[in-house]
Amino acid sequence: MNGSRIASLGHYQPAKVLTNEDLAELVDTSDEWIRSRVGIRTRHIAGPDEPVDELAAHAAAKALATAGLTPGDIDLVVVATSTAVDRSPNTAARVAARLGVPSPAAMDVNVVCAGFTHALATADHAVRAGAAARALVIGADKMSDVTDWTDRTTCVLVGDGAGAAVVEAAGSADAGIGPVLWGSVPEMGHAVRIEGVPARFAQEGQSVYRWATTQLPPIARRACERAGLAPADLAAVVLHQANLRIIEPLAEKIGAVNAVVARDVTESGNTSAASIPLAFSKLVEQGAVTTGDPVLLFGFGGNLSYAGQVVRCP
Repeated sequence: MNGSRIASLGHYQPAKVLTNEDLAELVDTSDEWIRSRVGIRTRHIAGPDEPVDELAAHAAAKALATAGLTPGDIDLVVVATSTAVDRSPNTAARVAARLGVPSPAAMDVNVVCAGFTHALATADHAVRAGAAARALVIGADKMSDVTDWTDRTTCVLVGDGAGAAVVEAAGSADAGIGPVLWGSVPEMGHAVRIEGVPARFAQEGQSVYRWATTQLPPIARRACERAGLAPADLAAVVLHQANLRIIEPLAEKIGAVNAVVARDVTESGNTSAASIPLAFSKLVEQGAVTTGDPVLLFGFGGNLSYAGQVVRCP
């Protein structure tokens, strides 16, 4: 075994739905203002008794069930999150405890909105190296915990949720996770922030928009090249679900002319590290992509960090 593949996916969102009309009762905004600027209609918000590890565990349990596996089949748990309240036990350990995973390696990855694609690459490398046989890779964030609900520039963006993938060893002929292309622009890390006490999410929207729509398309194309594919060969593109005004021009500039473009941001908002696995899982569940289809996953955002790889649909 010298490769890995995604065996299954799962996702979870809290039951409470917050509409644009609901937000208009909290801040000076409107449904038209929000849709025209970010494309979001609704978002899901977790309650005070729903911590990040609970969201993550629900998504992971669904991925395990879809794969026909049990917690005992897992030996590595990697959780991408930037909104965990506690530092120890980490979120991965708490997810493992909730699910009953025996003796796994358990680690958190904090790369904010690019967290899931970093975590997926980490699990892929561990499996390829023989350090793990089967991993749970989860992106989960509770952005509502770090949001200033009086700031209309940020509160209209965020949502809560989780998405998960089971990654397992595969022979070279069946390998389904391409080489990662990752990096960052640390001198611009101030453009997206979750900092302070209490921690609050803030960003420089125009700077992020310019960076994402001008600097990231060639990087995403290089991720395709590393997988030996042209963008036109992609069946789907799943970008970080930040803002529809970023997703659509970025997807167009990548050149994925035949691909389904995930637009889950319209109903889920920006769920940070959860956004890519959440959107990908929904595409699979809806039948928009089929087993073996090549899909570009590309995360970007805080730090400013990015990571992308082409995967085969489970």
